[in-house]
Amino acid sequence: MSSALVQVGDVIAASAALASAGLGDMIWGHASVRDAEGRGVWMKAAGYGFEEVDSDRVLLVSWSGEVLAGVGRRHLEYPIHTQLYLARPDVNAIVHTHAPAFAAFASLDQVLRPLSHDAVPFTDPPLPRLTAVTGSLISTPGLGDAVADALGASNGILLPSHGAVTVGADTAAAVMYSVLLERACRTQLTALAAGGPKVWSDEQETARKRDEVWNEAQLDAGFAYLVRQGASL
Repeated sequence: MSSALVQVGDVIAASAALASAGLGDMIWGHASVRDAEGRGVWMKAAGYGFEEVDSDRVLLVSWSGEVLAGVGRRHLEYPIHTQLYLARPDVNAIVHTHAPAFAAFASLDQVLRPLSHDAVPFTDPPLPRLTAVTGSLISTPGLGDAVADALGASNGILLPSHGAVTVGADTAAAVMYSVLLERACRTQLTALAAGGPKVWSDEQETARKRDEVWNEAQLDAGFAYLVRQGASL
């Protein structure tokens, strides 16, 4: 199987998993994978929901935003993907979603705490917020660079008044980090509404859980489950 077919399949699987996790926002939000030949990024075409993505709705977008393969329009926010890949050679997959919990938590002056397993991947380094720009669309390379700068070495970043971006060494990691981050934000919002959290994992326990709970095998297992669920939608 050609690398292009594999990467189209990765975008389809990522989209199905995000749909089954409830992270869709009608036709907005997108997942991508780095092109194996260095030409740019593979991502879904604009105008479709995650649950609608198939092989006819995946595009190869160049580093400058030109559609090199596939039929359809590219998303305006393609610079989220191109600029993050250029800044992070270790990243091979990216997810951008608009779950309400992201905007709600990003609006608070709160550090994300490891109240549950879900927040563990976002504590070292701490989960960043994009503060250099407003919550408008990340539609230019300069804004994409701002996201990359704020992300640093983290697995994810909150975009206040907008959503979140997660990154991973592969599709499973990027998707699972998006799912986990949404759950972690929702959990802490619930705790705050009940008077504020009083207990969470300390640094040592969090480090241990990072290896035990969210190692590569666990991320792959969770992703495979979501893909299976997405196939049944």
